[in-house]
Amino acid sequence: MMKHFGFSIIFTIVCLAISAYWGFTHGPEAGVKTMLTALTITAILAVMEVSLSFDNAVVNASVLRGWNHFWKMIFLTVGIIIAVFGMRLVFPIVIVAVTADMGMMEVVSMALNDPISYSEKLMAHHAEIAAFGGSFLLLVFLNFFLDSEKDTHWFRWLEARLSNLANVPAMSVFLALIGLLIMAANVEQATRLAVTMAGIWGIVVYIGVQVLSHLLGGEPEIDEQGNAVGHDASGAATGVIKAGFGGFIYLEVLDASFSFDGVIGAFAITSDVVIIMLGLAIGAMFVRSMTIYLVEKGTLDAYVYLEHGAHYAIGALALIMLASGTGVHVPEVVTGLIGVAFIVWAVIASIQYSKRQERIG
Repeated sequence: MMKHFGFSIIFTIVCLAISAYWGFTHGPEAGVKTMLTALTITAILAVMEVSLSFDNAVVNASVLRGWNHFWKMIFLTVGIIIAVFGMRLVFPIVIVAVTADMGMMEVVSMALNDPISYSEKLMAHHAEIAAFGGSFLLLVFLNFFLDSEKDTHWFRWLEARLSNLANVPAMSVFLALIGLLIMAANVEQATRLAVTMAGIWGIVVYIGVQVLSHLLGGEPEIDEQGNAVGHDASGAATGVIKAGFGGFIYLEVLDASFSFDGVIGAFAITSDVVIIMLGLAIGAMFVRSMTIYLVEKGTLDAYVYLEHGAHYAIGALALIMLASGTGVHVPEVVTGLIGVAFIVWAVIASIQYSKRQERIG
């Protein structure tokens, strides 16, 4: 256990120390009280990030288990830097800078010195962010189930029908566009075009990463059973991208889509961007550790429905993000619990499935 989570624990201690120092030295009433407040909020944000992203770890593991050691290390080193500093700190600043027509340093100064105004400007473009992230995640969900070769089904009555629909060309894009159009029809007229374009970009980025991976990776490798690498024993697809630079980009965009929800939710708890970054960074690090743990322990093979549960959670998150862009508010704790509930349900169902197979065997 310490092999997989030891560094994350050390990283957590360092982040909490920085959080304590920041709370003790900053603010009009800086002192022990603000230090304790900072530590508490940092811990809450870390737990929230893990609960929101546990399904992300499962999907990451389904992709990562087909990688060689080099790309796994890139994911754990360069990937975590991008996830922590890029997606949780720099990317929100870029969004504000572009949408508010401000310079990067001006936005950084506003984030540190006037965090309330910074959060207001970021939240003002929540609909566009939700459209991009929701469309991308919806395609992740759809392409897992819209697979004509997939014959391992959890909810057979639904998944068998979705597998049949996979024979219709571009069905996943069709359904994602319908979801986007429904969302766009329910936002204010002034932001409708921006929201629609953001959602289309989410779809374009998803397909673009697939194209990139195909160009860089070539034809899929076939194992001894005749299945493409990245498929389980039944031939069911376990991920969209499997290895190389294209896979790395896919995981980072996937993480970005998950981080949108975490960043927006964090501002409902605090407007201090330093505390937000520290709390979400701790959560992101533990998600990375959980990913490697799942890969090396073979958890996805032991629990046959775990990927199904993760993708149902992703589908729920995608719909929640699209709905939130229209003004529907779903508390972050509910979003996190939905993901955890699907994962736990999938584990229980997998155990029951294994027991049935043992009795039959």
